[in-house]
Amino acid sequence: MRAAVLGSPVAHSLSPLLHTTAYAALGLTDWTYTRREVTADELAGVVAGLDESWRGLSLTMPLKEAAFDVAATVSDVARDAGAVNTLVRRTDGGWDGHNTDVAGLAGALDAALDAALAVDGHDDRATLLGSGATSRSAALALVDLGVREVRVAARNTEAAAAVVALFESHGVAAGHVPLEHWVREPGRLVVSTLPPSASTAVGALLEHDRTDLGGVTLLDVVYAEWPTPLARAAQAHGADVVSGLEMLVRQAALQVELFTGRAAPLEAMAEAARREVGA
Repeated sequence: MRAAVLGSPVAHSLSPLLHTTAYAALGLTDWTYTRREVTADELAGVVAGLDESWRGLSLTMPLKEAAFDVAATVSDVARDAGAVNTLVRRTDGGWDGHNTDVAGLAGALDAALDAALAVDGHDDRATLLGSGATSRSAALALVDLGVREVRVAARNTEAAAAVVALFESHGVAAGHVPLEHWVREPGRLVVSTLPPSASTAVGALLEHDRTDLGGVTLLDVVYAEWPTPLARAAQAHGADVVSGLEMLVRQAALQVELFTGRAAPLEAMAEAARREVGA
């Protein structure tokens, strides 16, 4: 049985480590997992050329939207998020499209916060940084956690409006503010979907505004070259900081379950990931 992660660039992906660790722990000696550089224009042709030994595909950027064109069915979560990050082989040879990022984000936040929405005095407000592809998955994760009011702090007004509309469609009060305003009344929870290139400038805003983040939890979806400048700055100002590695492991565990039909060994996968990045 074969599976792989596709994307461009993909050399940095930890998915091969996570999946092969899971297969070994489950005793699935006939399973392999590799990586392959694939662009959005190439995806349909690559998927069409895979034989029946292929059981699942993990998709990273820039394939999460292109995957809608190759999936025979798409889960409600993937459609709502506007992103397919997982393709699972069907019995008829086609592919089902899923999104495991939402569950991965929700699981990481829930674990980090110890069910924070039940904590006395929590005001169920949050701030979401960014309006790119991952922000929609983050929005759905926040909905799952029961957040009722969200500020979307982003530079792209049009993209932010789409994320705000997604929140509102789920009954969450939301509004857009300039990215530079994220440090003002961030709420108990901040989720950053910003790329590493934006981390330094956004973190520096904490110094400028002398913001106290005591009692705030920040999840930064970045896991490479951890901690990011944003994570370091937030921690220095009192925030509890969670690495994107926690999200990555949980979304990969769900992929393992979708591919193999077996419960994923979450702790073994998490330990392998932490060793790899030195966390």
